[in-house]
Amino acid sequence: MAAPEGAATVAVWDPIVRLFHWTVATACILNLFVLEPGHALHRALGYTVAAALAIRLVWGFVGTRHARFADFFPTPRRLVPYLGALMRRREPRHIGHNPAGAVMMILLMLLLAGVCLTGWMMGLDAFWGEDWLQELHGTLADAIMVLAFVHAAAAILESLRHRENLVLAMVTGRKRA
Repeated sequence: MAAPEGAATVAVWDPIVRLFHWTVATACILNLFVLEPGHALHRALGYTVAAALAIRLVWGFVGTRHARFADFFPTPRRLVPYLGALMRRREPRHIGHNPAGAVMMILLMLLLAGVCLTGWMMGLDAFWGEDWLQELHGTLADAIMVLAFVHAAAAILESLRHRENLVLAMVTGRKRA
């Protein structure tokens, strides 16, 4: 899956994109599986994700080429042909996000925003102890967990299909040219 030794690579994922990805992944793993809901570290990680999300949203407009939403936003014109090719197992390789990956990224970012918002709201006097809000927060967090597993599986499958290590690319920032 790794590029052959001496193969040309290209910078794809800049440090801000990679830091956002691994910050969110780490915080979600800790908050979903390790930390007690509502405790100080759980809340601190929630605020960290909210800040990382705000930075990533700005970076989506002013960042490097493959970080910009304009580079990968999944319009029907991009998504429909890609999904057709994917169903035929002839999907093209993309240097940045492929259209299906872009849909996943946007869905995860929306869910993250919802979890951050509901988590913040639970600390307000106006919503203190509201069961519906706690349930919504938990449901959104569970949806992130499910989509994160789908995302990881898709990255592994795409790595195998295109013979490149996408997890390593999110660590190094580089992909095969």
